[in-house]
Amino acid sequence: MQLHKNKRKSINPTRYIVLGFGAIILLGTLLLHLPISAQDGQMTPWLTCLFTATSATCVTGLVLVDTAVHWSVFGQAVILLLLQLGGLGFVTLISIIPFALHRRIGLSQRLVMASAMNLDRVAGVVRVVRHALLGTMLVEGIGAVLLAIRFVPQFGLLGIWFSIFHSISAFCNGGFDILGLYSGPYSSLAAYQGDPLVLGTIMALIVIGGLGFFVWEDVIQKRCWKKLTLYSKMVLGITACLIVFGAVYFACAEWENPDTLGSMPLWQRPLNALFQSVTLRTAGYATFDQGKLLEGSAVMSILLMLIGGSSGSTAGGLKTVTVGVLLLALRDGLRGRDQVVFRGRRIPGRKVLDAMTLALTVLLLFLSASMLLSLMERVPYVQAAFETASAMGTVGVTMGITPGLSVPSALLVIALMFLGRVGILSFSIAFLTRGRGENKILYPSTEVMIG
Repeated sequence: MQLHKNKRKSINPTRYIVLGFGAIILLGTLLLHLPISAQDGQMTPWLTCLFTATSATCVTGLVLVDTAVHWSVFGQAVILLLLQLGGLGFVTLISIIPFALHRRIGLSQRLVMASAMNLDRVAGVVRVVRHALLGTMLVEGIGAVLLAIRFVPQFGLLGIWFSIFHSISAFCNGGFDILGLYSGPYSSLAAYQGDPLVLGTIMALIVIGGLGFFVWEDVIQKRCWKKLTLYSKMVLGITACLIVFGAVYFACAEWENPDTLGSMPLWQRPLNALFQSVTLRTAGYATFDQGKLLEGSAVMSILLMLIGGSSGSTAGGLKTVTVGVLLLALRDGLRGRDQVVFRGRRIPGRKVLDAMTLALTVLLLFLSASMLLSLMERVPYVQAAFETASAMGTVGVTMGITPGLSVPSALLVIALMFLGRVGILSFSIAFLTRGRGENKILYPSTEVMIG
């Protein structure tokens, strides 16, 4: 009995998640290397395959080659499968088998599922996963139908494939598009900057996918703002504030810029400013050349990309509630309080410390990687910082330097995308720490001068 307990205690669900993502990337790399995956029937270089597989599995959207121009329908299908696996998490998808066979899911499987969904408890995790799968199929299906209204008349039966691909890619916050053969390589959604149906559908899919499965569950069950958990209120409130603030900023900053919003009719400018704000929530689509943004807008884009979406969602980044906890800690610290409080509830010190640890780690990694990328590629720092934030936040927008990256820079971006998807804290828990329990030794305190 004691041996059984020790084995159970040694389970590290987070390690399974990290290794699982790595295995999917390697499998995707092998499939994309096959001649059938390329339009010209030739084997694609290993680095391009690895970069594309990592970008798809980590739902980023950065590419070395245009998806529609280079990859065949088979290759695009492989990318789409990687997007779905990466967006929902492979643990969520493989749980379909026991669900279909009506088999009982054991404790170890529940632990891994809870870790994949970023849930703090095992109770109810099976219900959340089941609803996540059903909700995903429903939302992606509705999105595909809405996009088909535009794509089928335009592309014929091929429009059905376009609708399915972009619906899944948008919901998973992947940012991959297959319109390059028709609107030009690396053009993303620029051809639809005046189409409210396409942009509205893509934005809705991005936002829903970025809220997180726990928030879905809470909203479906409670159906009333007052009854929602404080976590769900924080997610919805911060998400709305970031989207509105970003849209207003981009509209004001880029309104007269002839290379971005300034070249559009007046009625299209607010729509595309809103789309720019939404897509930076780790989606990666674009309706204009990101390399033409003003420096202030580029910096704002970097901040939004680093914040990202919400925990337990298809999005990456620091996460909205992490930033919310840091702002609450700042507020209460300035007020001289010794605890962080939100709406009459105290946020545990361990959570505040986790938020601070994650934020500082991301900041240090971002600064180091962006300076290194700027040095290796000999590009202005803002452009390097933009690409770094896009990779770390699993966003996918680019200022145009990614397709021409050197081998060392491409490998650096691959590492950043992987860390951005699995989470820096998750990676450290999986391989760099032995546990997260309390210190067994209580050290004597000392006084230090702050400020």
